[in-house]
Amino acid sequence: MKQDISQAGYRKLLEPRREPYWRRYASGDYIGFRKLDDETGTWIARHRSKDGKQHYRALGAFQEFDEAMKKAREWFAQCDGGSPEVVTVTQACERYVTDRRAEKGEGTAKDAEGRFRRLVYSNPIGRIALSDLRASHVTDWRNAQIDTDPDDDDPDAERRAKDSANRNLATLKAALNLAYRMGLVSSTAQWDRVDSFQKVGKRRERFLTVPERKRLLAAASPELTRLLRAVLLTAARPGELAAATVGDLDTAGLLTLDGKTGRRIIPLSPDALSHLKSCAGKRDHQAPLLARADGKAWTRYDWRDQVGAARVIAGLPDEVVMYNLRHVALSEMLVSRIDVLTVARIAGTSVAMIQKHYGHLSKDGIVAKLARVKML
Repeated sequence: MKQDISQAGYRKLLEPRREPYWRRYASGDYIGFRKLDDETGTWIARHRSKDGKQHYRALGAFQEFDEAMKKAREWFAQCDGGSPEVVTVTQACERYVTDRRAEKGEGTAKDAEGRFRRLVYSNPIGRIALSDLRASHVTDWRNAQIDTDPDDDDPDAERRAKDSANRNLATLKAALNLAYRMGLVSSTAQWDRVDSFQKVGKRRERFLTVPERKRLLAAASPELTRLLRAVLLTAARPGELAAATVGDLDTAGLLTLDGKTGRRIIPLSPDALSHLKSCAGKRDHQAPLLARADGKAWTRYDWRDQVGAARVIAGLPDEVVMYNLRHVALSEMLVSRIDVLTVARIAGTSVAMIQKHYGHLSKDGIVAKLARVKML
């Protein structure tokens, strides 16, 4: 009986043996089926290179011949394109680092290597053969990098994570594309389908003018207005104020905050102290200092939705969020000539971060002071 491994019925009748049953695909290219004792089997591909050497590639176990043949054709195309070598994503990345070191220097190589050590070498994606890599693998790998802290109320945190993921994706794609040019994979189609995140390259710093702030406050509910005013008057993070209790307010003019940068005590302006005393009332020390209408503490989702509704009523653009009020408060402090160190301590951030994002305001203040100095 003629035996044809493309037919399931024929494969079932084959005698188990170590040597595969071969079927010719093209000159020098064969697909084989190795029959196992339990009537199952695995598939293997064989390619003869121009120097006459035979190369083999284990394809795996497939129920259907067409599935195995598709995998074999991908490998045959790779062999025709340059190399029969089976390379994993990690190995492709390692070659890219070596290439960058030779082409661009140590600095570029170290940058790529650092990204791969953090995100590829110990990640499941690193163990996938290039020919088995799919768009879904790359997409999942990219998306896993934006798993931000759900308690982080900074809307810019997700943007920064996506911006960073874009840079990591670009470096990974560069490594995979080099592997393609080296003939280590037959196509770039899978990772070409994975796009970077859009419109995440710039920090969101929408400054609200005084009229815009007044419109937003007028459109907000009474309890949201109290929270908005508190952010404007203290420059605190919304989440820090939401977590503060009545007992955290010292009526002498200090407020204790506990946030992502740790615990700190900030001084309050007379307006801020008056406002927070009004919010506290005579409630228990453990009660939220700034509460929702039901008396419970705010969550980022509560104020996100309510600010969104107030923003529409006020006729403000979609980019306006709660965090813009902290930006406004910090900007106004610097414009009012409060020194950078003091502003950084009140805000619970570093001087470097203040200078990076608000340095132009400090510069304007210095220029104004220099203008008043009479040198001649």
